[in-house]
Amino acid sequence: MEEPVKIYTLSTCGHCKATKRLLDDCRVKYEFTDVDLLEGEERAAILEDVRKLNPRCSFPTIIIGDKVIVGHKEDEIKEALGL
Repeated sequence: MEEPVKIYTLSTCGHCKATKRLLDDCRVKYEFTDVDLLEGEERAAILEDVRKLNPRCSFPTIIIGDKVIVGHKEDEIKEALGL
């Protein structure tokens, strides 16, 4: 079974776009949240979740199964995906 993949991104972030492109190119199903497009309580709640995974709250924050990768680290992402 595939590990679930979730990424927290910013809509204007080049590294975030590159990460989505990498996952698309590898035909990996993933969920993403563009945090900068959220507002109010929803945004605050998501940012709190991101800080728990990544205290610096930087983007992209990628969750593959139980592994957290911060930043567009192509080799690390592929390794976590088993590619």
